[in-house]
Amino acid sequence: MLPWTTYEAMYDAARNQPKQFWLKAAQRITWKQAPVTACRTRADGWHDWFPDATLNTCHNAVDRHVADGRGGQAALIWHSCATKERQVISYRELQGRVAGFAGGLRSLGVEKGDRVLIAMPTMIETAIAMLACARIGAVHVVVFAGYAGPELARRINDVAPKIIIIASCSFQGQTPIPSAPPLHEALARATHRPRACVIVQRAACPASPVPVRDHDFHALEQSAPAGPVMLRAEDPLYILHTSGTTGKAKGIVRDNGGHAVALALSMELIYGCKPGDTFFTTSDLGWVVGHSYGVYAPLISGCTSVIVEGGASASAIRALCHEHDVKCLFTTPTQMRLMRQESRHLSGAILPALARIFVAGEYADPTLLDWARSYFHKPVVNHWWQTETGWSITAHFFGLPEREPVALMNDVGRPAPGFCPEIVPSMPGEQCGEIVLSLPLPPGCLAGMWKEGAIHVPTAYLDETGQYYRTFDEGMIEANHAVHMLGRSDDVIKVAGRRISGVQIEKIIATHPSVHACAVVAVPDALRGQRPVAYVVPDPTVERTLSAGEIIARVSEVLGRWIGLKEVRFVACLPTTVSGKITRQRLLVS
Repeated sequence: MLPWTTYEAMYDAARNQPKQFWLKAAQRITWKQAPVTACRTRADGWHDWFPDATLNTCHNAVDRHVADGRGGQAALIWHSCATKERQVISYRELQGRVAGFAGGLRSLGVEKGDRVLIAMPTMIETAIAMLACARIGAVHVVVFAGYAGPELARRINDVAPKIIIIASCSFQGQTPIPSAPPLHEALARATHRPRACVIVQRAACPASPVPVRDHDFHALEQSAPAGPVMLRAEDPLYILHTSGTTGKAKGIVRDNGGHAVALALSMELIYGCKPGDTFFTTSDLGWVVGHSYGVYAPLISGCTSVIVEGGASASAIRALCHEHDVKCLFTTPTQMRLMRQESRHLSGAILPALARIFVAGEYADPTLLDWARSYFHKPVVNHWWQTETGWSITAHFFGLPEREPVALMNDVGRPAPGFCPEIVPSMPGEQCGEIVLSLPLPPGCLAGMWKEGAIHVPTAYLDETGQYYRTFDEGMIEANHAVHMLGRSDDVIKVAGRRISGVQIEKIIATHPSVHACAVVAVPDALRGQRPVAYVVPDPTVERTLSAGEIIARVSEVLGRWIGLKEVRFVACLPTTVSGKITRQRLLVS
């Protein structure tokens, strides 16, 4: 039960009495040694949360629920959009399989602190591998299953894993893509040599094991079970590389204690979920949302988690929500646009158990949110967070008795506890600018960067004073704490000395009924410094022809002709990262 009735009471408690706030929040977790200290500054200047405490994340996500009588409850529900397979695993079954596989990892020489690289699609076995690492104190490094050999080799060299775990294939649509060839290429390129490889054999495309090197995943599950190892709260749980949209991918390190506390609090405070509820994220387990809300947060909270392999259609999402009484759906704007396109031929979704829908990953325009609300007949909201933070910087708080203000529902909400954003104006007197977060960041955020075999202060994210974390996102903050997002700093366009966010222009273009998706980028202009160029994907289900003139006129009418939008390029699709984020920089070189 949350002790606050209003957002202001919650936020004030976190800001003015942080020690008491976070030690109280830490009571949601089972500790071997409970924390007395909330936050401590490290010798290198960064911060550790609950540094005098010990726990095991796997125990908190699995074993304690079995002990509390939830052994028969579904822990994970898996659906493959590629093979149409489904699997449901209870907490008791999950405990047995994780303990066995953890024993199997031990038999291969994996110990506390060793890295284990997991290059697998979203499967039950992926979650088992993650939890097994957490159980014995190994550090899992989950990477996208579709990486080619060179990219996989870079990850291997970066983290030097003792073991690599793969599935024999992943899928593009319903086409199986063998995983062995890129693994062989990566190992040939990499300077680091892992001790062994583990393979999950899939019927669609079995792999031929390399003698001595390769081991069967399910055979290792039959090993003598390993119990949870007690770890310091600041010990690393995992390394996750950023998607690279802002440059070279970086290895984000997450700790055990702060991570568990933050995710447990967020499930009730933000998502309004309690033990026994069903949570469904469409994210791949290789991304931060899949880590946080496909595996750890629902399981730590005693919920049931629905995970999917591949891009789920609108009808599949509806069916899964209905069949499993999903209470909270977490998806992306890209997935939502695909659902909108498909659902033109479907009636509105009637899902009595579904309480609310969250979108993240990139900004969702109000037109898309309004469509989703009318289709699902439920609250649908943005929230803002990053791979580096691990959970929401700003959100809407459905666990509080106080209703969320309607005026905030189309934006990214207000700061979550412990996040203290400020604006650094780009020009004197401006209300908008880059959003920075005062240090220390709250529990659950990055514990540092992985570099050269060790954890380092994330100096690349700090301002020149070393007192603020730079988000590299621009926006505005109102007196009521509401944050208005304008986009990445690189996406803000400077037209004749005036600044306009590409997101603001995209919002207007997206209101046209014939537009499926759009992106706006800045190009150099000899007279005005920069000017916007719009890339537009027409909606293929709409028969009427979409003209550049209509879009230009619409933007000029709403924002004014000073914007200078004169060029609209129609494209079949927008370039995205493998996690679905639009990469606007690639449009500039296309």
